[in-house]
Amino acid sequence: MTINSLKKCSIIIRTKNEERWISSCLKAVFNQTYKNIEVIIVDNESTDRTIKKTKQFDNIKYVSISKYLPGNSLNKGIDTSTGDYIVCLSGHCIPVNEYWLENLVNALEENENYAGVYGRQEPMSFSTPSDKRDLLLVFGLDRKIQSYDSFFHNANSIIRKSLWDKIPFDNEVTNIEDRIWGQEMLNLGYQLMYEPTASVFHYHGIHHNGNIERCNNIVKIIQDMQSDNIDQGRLDPSEMLIIALIPIKGDDLKISNKSQMSYTIDTALKSEYIDRVIVSTNSEKTAKKAIELGAECPFIRSESLTKDYVSLDSVLKDALVNLEEQGVYPDLIVSLEETFPFREKTLIDNIISHTLNEGLDTVIAAKRESGSLWQEADEDGFKRLDSGDTPRIYKEKSYIGLKGLCCVTRPEFLRQESLFEGKVGLYEVTTPLSFFEVRDGDARETASKLISYYNFGQPRK
Repeated sequence: MTINSLKKCSIIIRTKNEERWISSCLKAVFNQTYKNIEVIIVDNESTDRTIKKTKQFDNIKYVSISKYLPGNSLNKGIDTSTGDYIVCLSGHCIPVNEYWLENLVNALEENENYAGVYGRQEPMSFSTPSDKRDLLLVFGLDRKIQSYDSFFHNANSIIRKSLWDKIPFDNEVTNIEDRIWGQEMLNLGYQLMYEPTASVFHYHGIHHNGNIERCNNIVKIIQDMQSDNIDQGRLDPSEMLIIALIPIKGDDLKISNKSQMSYTIDTALKSEYIDRVIVSTNSEKTAKKAIELGAECPFIRSESLTKDYVSLDSVLKDALVNLEEQGVYPDLIVSLEETFPFREKTLIDNIISHTLNEGLDTVIAAKRESGSLWQEADEDGFKRLDSGDTPRIYKEKSYIGLKGLCCVTRPEFLRQESLFEGKVGLYEVTTPLSFFEVRDGDARETASKLISYYNFGQPRK
């Protein structure tokens, strides 16, 4: 592909609590082959970390709004722009590749009679069936030139600034400001174009409803027909800031004459996706040893967070708050406890991928339990939780969550200490040795024997 244009593009990105998407969105924008750009964020009073995350990028302008009307929001952003072309992009849309903007510009410049070009929107891997159906049906693979059809979509579009100067977007409407503007352009004799090669991933559709079974059938048919072309959108973990947090209280102990935390730190450091490994401890001695092992200890945990009644979620939240106060805004947090020295080397990355591919908020490592499950009752002894002694092939699947083995979560849920709200998933771990937990001397002695027998824990090169 070639870039013929010297025109400047002003990219207007509307946001409202987009912290989950905005880093991926902006990384893709600044990675485009077309470099003559300015980025303008129009933010509707985000209460999460959206704006703080955008501050990690240079050369961004900001416009704040208190009442969201789609056309008015775009107009306020465009008022501050200096570009020849205006690019509209939603804060939860992610350009599919580095040619997205180049393809938009090249399409617009093919004919001076094109008032605007809108691009394809592809579903994410975890989009609902109804949203997948909507996006696959509306945004197909064939390019279109529209002389009578006013359909236009500002989640992913480019228009000529000179035409906006004559007719801006409608300030009052609550939706379809893009189609209203498109109709105005058609009335003036201009055309609109749909360019499928200028594609973005978009996690929701354009109608947000529908019969799920019927939607699944439609999606399957479309995907079968387009099997060579559809690339289901997935957030790329290598483009995200993923931080491992390892909470350790007091001095570190040893397993087989080796630091117990070294096993967990080493596994985290070998992850393909984790960017930083941070130990949260109240012990200066433990912090020093963790740093020697390759982890970071940018803060010492308060003694008030070492009490027996303090939950792990509170400790992790404290670590996140400390990081954010230092200007670090993770996209994902991976919680790991040192009590599990025998994690499989691929476990962490597998759970990260599962979290992103399925669009989950929190995923916890778990082992399946086929035996009977009981809970202690104050007066009646114990009560059974499973369905009874039915054959295993008919029995419901029961799982035991192993949060300390690995838990991947979103910062917004950790910030609220509500990891089990939203969309929670379990990731089944099938290697028995991974389940072995070391919390006392007997377990530590057993672990030392296992390490000796299986030759685990060799010194890092």
